[in-house]
Amino acid sequence: MSLAPLLNAAPATKLHAVAALAALGLGAVQLAAPKGTLPHRTIGWIWVALMVTVAANSFWIHDLRVWGPWSPIHLLSIFTLATLPLAIVHARRHRIDRHRNAMIAIFTGALVVAGLFTLLPGRIMHAVVFGH
Repeated sequence: MSLAPLLNAAPATKLHAVAALAALGLGAVQLAAPKGTLPHRTIGWIWVALMVTVAANSFWIHDLRVWGPWSPIHLLSIFTLATLPLAIVHARRHRIDRHRNAMIAIFTGALVVAGLFTLLPGRIMHAVVFGH
C-alpha cells in the first residue's frame, strides 16, 4: 500500500478521493447511529456537503472515457446531485422511509459500488491499495 499514486494525481482526483473516503466513513457511522437526533442532523449536513463535493468534483475527472470525456460514473454524480435535495425534502416533510431509502441508495451506489470500481486494475486507488 502506498499513497504515492494518489499524491501524484491531479488536484481534482485528490479532493475527490479524500471527500469520498470521508463520506464513506461518516456515512457508515450515520447509518449505525440513532436517527432523528441533533447529532444525526449535524453529521447528515456534513455528509451532504461531502457528497456534493464528491459528485460535483467528478466532472473534472476524465480518466475513464466512454462518451467523449464522460463515463458511466458521471451518471452516478448526476443521480447523487439530483437525489440529495429530494432526500432532504423527504426528511423535512417527515417522510422518513423515503429519506432513508434515498440516502441508502446514494451511499450504496455513489460510494460503495463506485468505490469498488476504483479498485479495478489500472485505477489510481488500485495502485494505492494493492501497489503497481
